[in-house]
Amino acid sequence: QVQLIESGGGLVQAGGSLRLSCVASGRTSPIDSMGWFRQAPGKEREFVAAIRWKGSRADYADFVKGRFTISKDNTKNTVYLQMNSLKPEDAAVYYCAADYGLGGVDSSLYSYWGQGTQVTVSS
Repeated sequence: QVQLIESGGGLVQAGGSLRLSCVASGRTSPIDSMGWFRQAPGKEREFVAAIRWKGSRADYADFVKGRFTISKDNTKNTVYLQMNSLKPEDAAVYYCAADYGLGGVDSSLYSYWGQGTQVTVSS
């Protein structure tokens, strides 16, 4: 089992930045993928970014390329999401996810989820 705790959400003006963090605990050594997803009110959960835990490959949704960066610190069991140039449409609850396999962009392939952290972007 893996427990995930997100932090770093909050209220920011459009054009501003936030950095989300997700700390993993429990049986973390088999983790292969970690990702960030988001869900806005009335919308389905959508992929934002993912990173391979034992390598460096990262994938991004088209709508965040050039603005968001996913990174990790294996020594701290932590994955980050640096969000720059935030837009009102980026407002959502952001969830961290982890899996022992190749989670990728498909949320159904992730076994472990955090509780989410709210990001609000004012225009």
